[in-house]
Amino acid sequence: MTVKLYTTLGCHLCERARDMLLTVDPVLAIEAVDIAEDDDLIARYGERIPVLRRGDQELAWPFGLLDVRAFLMGERLA
Repeated sequence: MTVKLYTTLGCHLCERARDMLLTVDPVLAIEAVDIAEDDDLIARYGERIPVLRRGDQELAWPFGLLDVRAFLMGERLA
């Protein structure tokens, strides 16, 4: 399984999100996507990063370990 992590340089919350992902699943493949390189991504995610994406499901900050675990298990989040 691969999870996209929408991020940008110097985003300390993005580092926390990455750490949470690896805490839940230490061998998870994480594809970091720097939104600063794309105007459309900045418009979509600029105020929401970090954002996790897996398939058609997204999880935007703020979230915690339990949210990340449910997200990775494919559970719909409220």
